[in-house]
Amino acid sequence: MAAINKEKLECVKFYEEGLKLYREAKFKEALENFNKAFEIYPNDGPSKIFIERCKHFLKYPVSDDWDGVFEMKTK
Repeated sequence: MAAINKEKLECVKFYEEGLKLYREAKFKEALENFNKAFEIYPNDGPSKIFIERCKHFLKYPVSDDWDGVFEMKTK
């Protein structure tokens, strides 16, 4: 089994915290974590996606009954 380097572990830590905050609709804090993960590992596609989603929800706030789903408006 290959060892995971320290940087990837740190990236995963920031991503997981960002995802937790995203699901709690704490988009500013989530964005900070996803940005940190992306700085460590610039090829991290999931962090990039969630950075864009957080920016969207900061601009267009979710309703109080938001269920965590991101609905794409365009293809």
